Amino acid sequence: MEFSHFLNSHLLDPAIGARRLYREMLEQAVHAEACGYRGVSIPEHHLVNILLIPSPLQFAVKVAAHTESVEIATSVCQLPLRDMRVFAGEVIQAQTLCGGRLILGVGKGAFGYETARMGVPFGDTKAKFEESLQVLEALLSQQNVSWKGEHYHFDPLTVMPRPEDPIPIALAIMAPLGIETMAAKGYHIQTTPLGADHGVLMEQVSAFYKGKAAAGPNCQSRLSLQRGLYLTKNDADTKNKIAHAYRYYESFDNVFGGPGIVERGVIKPLPRTQPIEELGQNVLICGVPEMIDRLSEYAELGIDEVIASSNFGQDQLETLEMMGRFGEEVLPHVRALGRTLA
Repeated sequence: MEFSHFLNSHLLDPAIGARRLYREMLEQAVHAEACGYRGVSIPEHHLVNILLIPSPLQFAVKVAAHTESVEIATSVCQLPLRDMRVFAGEVIQAQTLCGGRLILGVGKGAFGYETARMGVPFGDTKAKFEESLQVLEALLSQQNVSWKGEHYHFDPLTVMPRPEDPIPIALAIMAPLGIETMAAKGYHIQTTPLGADHGVLMEQVSAFYKGKAAAGPNCQSRLSLQRGLYLTKNDADTKNKIAHAYRYYESFDNVFGGPGIVERGVIKPLPRTQPIEELGQNVLICGVPEMIDRLSEYAELGIDEVIASSNFGQDQLETLEMMGRFGEEVLPHVRALGRTLA
Protein backbone atom coordinates (compact mmCIF):
# COMPACT_ATOMS: atom_id res chain seq x y z
CA MET A 1 0.00 0.00 0.00
CA GLU A 2 1.24 3.45 -0.93
CA PHE A 3 0.51 6.98 0.25
CA SER A 4 -0.25 10.32 -1.35
CA HIS A 5 -0.21 13.63 0.52
CA PHE A 6 -3.40 15.61 -0.13
CA LEU A 7 -2.80 19.33 -0.61
CA ASN A 8 -6.08 20.41 1.01
CA SER A 9 -5.11 24.07 1.27
CA HIS A 10 -6.94 26.21 3.83
CA LEU A 11 -7.16 29.98 3.82
CA LEU A 12 -8.79 30.19 7.22
CA ASP A 13 -7.44 33.72 7.60
CA PRO A 14 -7.81 35.59 4.27
CA ALA A 15 -5.06 37.99 5.37
CA ILE A 16 -2.54 35.17 4.82
CA GLY A 17 -2.84 35.74 1.08
CA ALA A 18 -2.21 33.63 -2.00
CA ARG A 19 1.60 33.84 -2.00
CA ARG A 20 1.99 32.23 1.41
CA LEU A 21 -0.86 29.77 0.82
CA TYR A 22 0.62 28.29 -2.34
CA ARG A 23 4.21 28.55 -1.14
CA GLU A 24 3.28 26.33 1.80
CA MET A 25 1.39 23.88 -0.43
CA LEU A 26 4.41 23.59 -2.73
CA GLU A 27 6.67 23.12 0.28
CA GLN A 28 4.48 20.24 1.44
CA ALA A 29 4.58 18.64 -2.01
CA VAL A 30 8.36 18.76 -2.14
CA HIS A 31 8.57 17.47 1.42
CA ALA A 32 6.22 14.58 0.60
CA GLU A 33 8.69 13.31 -1.99
CA ALA A 34 11.56 13.61 0.50
CA CYS A 35 9.56 11.74 3.16
CA GLY A 36 8.84 8.78 0.88
CA TYR A 37 5.23 9.38 -0.13
CA ARG A 38 4.57 7.99 -3.60
CA GLY A 39 2.42 10.91 -4.64
CA VAL A 40 0.72 14.20 -3.98
CA SER A 41 -2.95 14.91 -4.71
CA ILE A 42 -4.31 18.30 -5.72
CA PRO A 43 -7.94 19.38 -5.23
CA GLU A 44 -9.98 21.89 -7.19
CA HIS A 45 -12.36 24.35 -5.58
CA HIS A 46 -13.47 27.91 -6.26
CA LEU A 47 -15.02 30.83 -4.40
CA VAL A 48 -14.47 29.38 -0.90
CA ASN A 49 -11.57 29.39 1.56
CA ILE A 50 -10.98 25.63 1.95
CA LEU A 51 -9.49 23.18 -0.56
CA LEU A 52 -8.63 26.30 -2.48
CA ILE A 53 -6.71 25.45 -5.66
CA PRO A 54 -8.66 26.88 -8.63
CA SER A 55 -6.33 25.38 -11.26
CA PRO A 56 -5.03 21.92 -10.26
CA LEU A 57 -3.28 21.30 -13.59
CA GLN A 58 -1.37 24.54 -13.24
CA PHE A 59 -0.30 23.57 -9.74
CA ALA A 60 0.62 20.07 -10.91
CA VAL A 61 3.09 21.57 -13.39
CA LYS A 62 4.57 23.70 -10.59
CA VAL A 63 5.00 20.62 -8.38
CA ALA A 64 6.63 18.71 -11.25
CA ALA A 65 9.16 21.51 -11.73
CA HIS A 66 10.28 21.18 -8.10
CA THR A 67 10.28 17.38 -7.72
CA GLU A 68 11.94 14.43 -9.42
CA SER A 69 9.72 11.37 -9.28
CA VAL A 70 6.64 11.89 -7.11
CA GLU A 71 3.34 10.99 -8.78
CA ILE A 72 1.04 13.99 -9.21
CA ALA A 73 -2.72 13.41 -9.14
CA THR A 74 -5.62 15.81 -9.47
CA SER A 75 -8.20 15.04 -6.83
CA VAL A 76 -10.20 16.16 -8.66
CA CYS A 77 -10.76 18.34 -11.72
CA GLN A 78 -14.45 19.24 -11.92
CA LEU A 79 -15.51 18.43 -15.49
CA PRO A 80 -18.94 20.13 -15.45
CA LEU A 81 -17.24 23.51 -14.92
CA ARG A 82 -15.13 23.23 -18.09
CA ASP A 83 -15.35 23.03 -21.86
CA MET A 84 -13.74 19.71 -22.77
CA ARG A 85 -12.42 21.10 -26.07
CA VAL A 86 -10.23 23.48 -24.07
CA PHE A 87 -9.60 21.13 -21.16
CA ALA A 88 -8.31 18.25 -23.31
CA GLY A 89 -5.51 20.44 -24.63
CA GLU A 90 -4.71 21.64 -21.13
CA VAL A 91 -4.46 18.03 -19.92
CA ILE A 92 -2.07 17.10 -22.74
CA GLN A 93 0.06 20.15 -22.00
CA ALA A 94 0.13 19.43 -18.26
CA GLN A 95 1.04 15.76 -18.75
CA THR A 96 3.88 16.79 -21.06
CA LEU A 97 5.22 19.40 -18.62
CA CYS A 98 4.86 16.93 -15.74
CA GLY A 99 7.09 14.45 -17.58
CA GLY A 100 4.35 11.82 -17.73
CA ARG A 101 3.75 11.83 -13.95
CA LEU A 102 0.18 13.11 -14.04
CA ILE A 103 -2.82 11.06 -12.89
CA LEU A 104 -5.97 12.82 -14.06
CA GLY A 105 -8.55 12.50 -11.32
CA VAL A 106 -11.93 13.86 -12.42
CA GLY A 107 -15.35 14.26 -10.84
CA LYS A 108 -18.66 16.08 -10.95
CA GLY A 109 -18.00 18.48 -8.08
CA ALA A 110 -19.13 18.35 -4.48
CA PHE A 111 -20.23 21.84 -3.41
CA GLY A 112 -23.60 23.08 -4.69
CA TYR A 113 -22.70 26.61 -3.59
CA GLU A 114 -19.72 26.53 -5.92
CA THR A 115 -21.21 24.88 -9.00
CA ALA A 116 -24.38 27.01 -8.97
CA ARG A 117 -22.33 30.19 -8.98
CA MET A 118 -20.30 28.82 -11.87
CA GLY A 119 -23.49 28.40 -13.90
CA VAL A 120 -24.11 24.68 -13.29
CA PRO A 121 -26.94 23.82 -10.86
CA PHE A 122 -25.83 20.97 -8.64
CA GLY A 123 -28.67 18.76 -9.86
CA ASP A 124 -27.24 18.95 -13.37
CA THR A 125 -23.67 18.03 -12.50
CA LYS A 126 -24.01 14.24 -12.80
CA ALA A 127 -25.45 14.28 -16.32
CA LYS A 128 -23.02 16.92 -17.50
CA PHE A 129 -20.08 15.04 -15.96
CA GLU A 130 -21.01 11.80 -17.69
CA GLU A 131 -21.19 13.41 -21.11
CA SER A 132 -18.08 15.52 -20.47
CA LEU A 133 -16.09 12.40 -19.59
CA GLN A 134 -17.12 10.74 -22.86
CA VAL A 135 -16.17 13.86 -24.83
CA LEU A 136 -12.83 14.18 -23.02
CA GLU A 137 -11.86 10.56 -23.63
CA ALA A 138 -12.81 10.86 -27.30
CA LEU A 139 -10.74 14.02 -27.74
CA LEU A 140 -7.71 12.48 -26.03
CA SER A 141 -7.82 9.23 -28.00
CA GLN A 142 -9.19 10.15 -31.43
CA GLN A 143 -8.87 12.67 -34.23
CA ASN A 144 -11.64 14.41 -36.17
CA VAL A 145 -14.06 14.10 -33.27
CA SER A 146 -17.60 15.46 -33.71
CA TRP A 147 -20.36 15.44 -31.11
CA LYS A 148 -24.11 15.77 -30.85
CA GLY A 149 -25.29 15.47 -27.28
CA GLU A 150 -27.23 17.27 -24.60
CA HIS A 151 -24.38 19.53 -23.51
CA TYR A 152 -21.96 19.42 -26.46
CA HIS A 153 -22.56 20.03 -30.16
CA PHE A 154 -19.56 20.51 -32.43
CA ASP A 155 -18.24 19.67 -35.88
CA PRO A 156 -15.14 17.47 -36.39
CA LEU A 157 -12.02 18.73 -34.64
CA THR A 158 -8.68 17.42 -33.45
CA VAL A 159 -7.05 18.56 -30.23
CA MET A 160 -3.40 19.46 -30.77
CA PRO A 161 -0.75 18.48 -29.95
CA ARG A 162 -1.62 14.81 -29.56
CA PRO A 163 -0.76 12.99 -26.31
CA GLU A 164 2.62 11.27 -26.29
CA ASP A 165 2.38 9.77 -22.80
CA PRO A 166 -0.49 7.70 -21.40
CA ILE A 167 -2.89 9.82 -19.34
CA PRO A 168 -4.40 7.59 -16.63
CA ILE A 169 -7.89 8.69 -15.58
CA ALA A 170 -9.31 8.16 -12.09
CA LEU A 171 -12.94 8.83 -11.20
CA ALA A 172 -13.98 10.38 -7.90
CA ILE A 173 -17.02 8.47 -6.62
CA MET A 174 -18.39 7.99 -3.11
CA ALA A 175 -21.53 5.92 -3.69
CA PRO A 176 -20.80 2.15 -3.61
CA LEU A 177 -23.00 1.39 -6.62
CA GLY A 178 -21.21 4.02 -8.70
CA ILE A 179 -17.83 2.70 -7.57
CA GLU A 180 -18.76 -0.85 -8.58
CA THR A 181 -20.13 0.24 -11.96
CA MET A 182 -17.10 2.28 -12.98
CA ALA A 183 -14.54 -0.17 -11.56
CA ALA A 184 -16.19 -2.82 -13.74
CA LYS A 185 -15.35 -0.61 -16.72
CA GLY A 186 -11.68 -0.59 -15.73
CA TYR A 187 -11.37 2.90 -14.26
CA HIS A 188 -9.10 3.85 -11.37
CA ILE A 189 -11.24 5.02 -8.44
CA GLN A 190 -10.69 7.78 -5.90
CA THR A 191 -13.12 7.62 -2.99
CA THR A 192 -13.50 8.71 0.62
CA PRO A 193 -15.78 8.03 3.58
CA LEU A 194 -15.02 11.59 4.79
CA GLY A 195 -15.70 11.55 8.54
CA ALA A 196 -17.97 8.50 8.43
CA ASP A 197 -17.27 5.22 10.20
CA HIS A 198 -15.36 2.15 9.10
CA GLY A 199 -18.51 0.45 7.86
CA VAL A 200 -18.94 3.09 5.14
CA LEU A 201 -15.31 2.59 4.14
CA MET A 202 -15.84 -1.17 3.95
CA GLU A 203 -18.83 -0.72 1.63
CA GLN A 204 -16.76 1.44 -0.71
CA VAL A 205 -13.84 -0.98 -0.78
CA SER A 206 -16.10 -4.01 -1.30
CA ALA A 207 -17.86 -2.26 -4.16
CA PHE A 208 -14.55 -1.53 -5.86
CA TYR A 209 -13.36 -5.14 -5.70
CA LYS A 210 -16.71 -6.47 -6.84
CA GLY A 211 -16.51 -4.20 -9.87
CA LYS A 212 -12.87 -5.00 -10.53
CA ALA A 213 -13.66 -8.72 -10.47
CA ALA A 214 -16.36 -8.14 -13.07
CA ALA A 215 -13.82 -6.37 -15.26
CA GLY A 216 -11.79 -9.55 -15.54
CA PRO A 217 -8.37 -10.83 -14.45
CA ASN A 218 -6.42 -8.36 -16.57
CA CYS A 219 -7.99 -5.29 -14.97
CA GLN A 220 -5.30 -2.95 -13.60
CA SER A 221 -7.59 -0.41 -11.92
CA ARG A 222 -6.40 1.08 -8.64
CA LEU A 223 -8.31 2.11 -5.51
CA SER A 224 -7.20 5.33 -3.82
CA LEU A 225 -8.99 6.07 -0.56
CA GLN A 226 -8.80 9.49 1.06
CA ARG A 227 -8.90 9.66 4.84
CA GLY A 228 -8.13 12.29 7.46
CA LEU A 229 -4.68 11.26 8.75
CA TYR A 230 -2.35 12.85 11.28
CA LEU A 231 0.39 11.11 13.27
CA THR A 232 0.30 12.58 16.75
CA LYS A 233 2.99 12.74 19.42
CA ASN A 234 0.90 12.12 22.55
CA ASP A 235 -2.65 12.17 23.91
CA ALA A 236 -2.72 15.97 24.17
CA ASP A 237 -1.63 16.30 20.55
CA THR A 238 -4.29 13.78 19.50
CA LYS A 239 -7.00 15.76 21.28
CA ASN A 240 -5.75 19.01 19.74
CA LYS A 241 -5.68 17.69 16.16
CA ILE A 242 -9.10 16.06 16.46
CA ALA A 243 -10.42 19.46 17.55
CA HIS A 244 -8.77 21.02 14.48
CA ALA A 245 -10.37 18.36 12.27
CA TYR A 246 -13.78 18.94 13.82
CA ARG A 247 -13.48 22.68 13.18
CA TYR A 248 -12.58 21.93 9.56
CA TYR A 249 -15.67 19.75 9.10
CA GLU A 250 -17.85 22.51 10.56
CA SER A 251 -16.93 24.51 7.46
CA PHE A 252 -16.83 21.57 5.05
CA ASP A 253 -20.32 20.36 5.96
CA ASN A 254 -21.74 23.83 5.32
CA VAL A 255 -20.88 23.60 1.61
CA PHE A 256 -21.01 19.79 1.23
CA GLY A 257 -24.75 19.20 1.24
CA GLY A 258 -25.34 22.05 3.68
CA PRO A 259 -26.91 25.49 3.28
CA GLY A 260 -23.83 27.07 1.69
CA ILE A 261 -23.51 30.11 3.96
CA VAL A 262 -20.45 31.94 2.65
CA GLU A 263 -19.51 35.53 3.39
CA ARG A 264 -16.98 37.17 1.05
CA GLY A 265 -15.50 33.77 0.24
CA VAL A 266 -15.23 32.62 3.86
CA ILE A 267 -17.40 29.62 4.81
CA LYS A 268 -19.29 30.06 8.06
CA PRO A 269 -18.62 27.16 10.46
CA LEU A 270 -21.89 25.52 11.51
CA PRO A 271 -22.73 23.13 14.38
CA ARG A 272 -22.39 19.46 13.50
CA THR A 273 -24.63 16.56 14.49
CA GLN A 274 -21.70 14.13 14.67
CA PRO A 275 -20.08 14.17 18.14
CA ILE A 276 -16.39 15.07 18.17
CA GLU A 277 -15.63 11.73 19.85
CA GLU A 278 -17.16 9.85 16.94
CA LEU A 279 -15.16 11.80 14.37
CA GLY A 280 -12.01 11.08 16.37
CA GLN A 281 -12.73 7.34 16.24
CA ASN A 282 -13.35 7.38 12.49
CA VAL A 283 -10.40 9.37 11.15
CA LEU A 284 -6.76 8.36 11.53
CA ILE A 285 -5.53 10.87 14.09
CA CYS A 286 -3.45 8.88 16.54
CA GLY A 287 0.02 7.80 17.64
CA VAL A 288 2.41 5.36 16.00
CA PRO A 289 1.20 1.97 17.30
CA GLU A 290 -2.47 2.66 16.56
CA MET A 291 -1.64 4.22 13.20
CA ILE A 292 0.31 1.16 12.09
CA ASP A 293 -2.47 -1.19 13.28
CA ARG A 294 -5.23 0.71 11.51
CA LEU A 295 -3.30 1.21 8.28
CA SER A 296 -2.34 -2.45 8.32
CA GLU A 297 -6.05 -3.26 8.26
CA TYR A 298 -6.39 -0.96 5.24
CA ALA A 299 -3.59 -2.87 3.53
CA GLU A 300 -5.26 -6.19 4.32
CA LEU A 301 -8.47 -4.89 2.74
CA GLY A 302 -6.53 -4.39 -0.49
CA ILE A 303 -6.59 -0.59 -0.59
CA ASP A 304 -3.88 0.36 -3.09
CA GLU A 305 -3.28 3.90 -1.89
CA VAL A 306 -4.26 6.12 1.02
CA ILE A 307 -4.61 9.79 0.15
CA ALA A 308 -3.61 11.33 3.45
CA SER A 309 -5.63 14.45 4.24
CA SER A 310 -3.45 15.97 6.95
CA ASN A 311 -4.14 19.72 6.82
CA PHE A 312 -6.73 20.82 9.37
CA GLY A 313 -5.55 24.39 9.85
CA GLN A 314 -2.54 23.68 12.05
CA ASP A 315 0.76 25.51 11.62
CA GLN A 316 2.87 24.66 8.57
CA LEU A 317 5.87 23.61 10.65
CA GLU A 318 3.71 21.11 12.54
CA THR A 319 2.52 19.61 9.26
CA LEU A 320 6.02 19.23 7.83
CA GLU A 321 7.35 17.73 11.07
CA MET A 322 4.44 15.27 11.18
CA MET A 323 5.05 14.20 7.58
CA GLY A 324 8.68 13.48 8.44
CA ARG A 325 7.73 11.32 11.41
CA PHE A 326 5.12 9.48 9.34
CA GLY A 327 7.70 8.76 6.66
CA GLU A 328 10.17 7.39 9.19
CA GLU A 329 8.01 5.65 11.79
CA VAL A 330 4.92 4.39 9.94
CA LEU A 331 5.33 4.23 6.17
CA PRO A 332 8.09 1.55 6.07
CA HIS A 333 6.06 -0.82 8.28
CA VAL A 334 2.86 -0.52 6.28
CA ARG A 335 4.67 -0.66 2.95
CA ALA A 336 6.45 -3.85 4.04
CA LEU A 337 3.12 -5.41 5.01
CA GLY A 338 1.73 -4.49 1.60
CA ARG A 339 4.60 -6.29 -0.11
CA THR A 340 3.99 -9.37 2.06
CA LEU A 341 0.28 -9.43 1.21
CA ALA A 342 1.02 -9.00 -2.49
